[in-house]
Amino acid sequence: MTTIAVVKKNGYAAIAADTLTKWGSGKESAAYIANSDKIVKVGSTFLAGSGSATFKIILRDYFSRPRVAPKFDDPLSIFRTWQRLHAVLKDEYFLLTGNDKDDTLESSRFDVLLANPRGIFGIGAHRTVQEYSKFYAIGSGTDLALGALYATYDDPGRDALSLARLAVVTAAEFDDATGLPVTANKVKLAAT
Repeated sequence: MTTIAVVKKNGYAAIAADTLTKWGSGKESAAYIANSDKIVKVGSTFLAGSGSATFKIILRDYFSRPRVAPKFDDPLSIFRTWQRLHAVLKDEYFLLTGNDKDDTLESSRFDVLLANPRGIFGIGAHRTVQEYSKFYAIGSGTDLALGALYATYDDPGRDALSLARLAVVTAAEFDDATGLPVTANKVKLAAT
């Protein structure tokens, strides 16, 4: 699994992710995997997903295509970008949607967090898009990361990047599916 956190504070947005890959009870750490970074850069947007390790390669491949014109400015533009990606996931990357009988929509089978000059956002497996005002986390260490963020967000000595890193480091301490080192990026928020 993984732990990913996004934070918005004092004019900056940041994203942090662990670097561990798990396959059942086995684990592949950054000490052995050269391409362990889960954060994908698309223009001025940084995004990372929680789900199969293949999704980080799919995201890098899809968003590197010249005719893909992603927009990550607000929840609606992100939703439209993800709707196009979902169709390609099925047609070209052979996504098995595997809907549960209670699902009303097909699942893309992974959750994503992103940080860019417009803010911090989350995309659920059913393509629900949410904009966050302070912070959020996804993955197996979600509860731990959110607890760390809740307890430390108002500390004046911590900026967005250090908070995002702290969230993932905290999860790695207690969650066996989250592993160090942490990768992280920050962007200056656009004036509104």
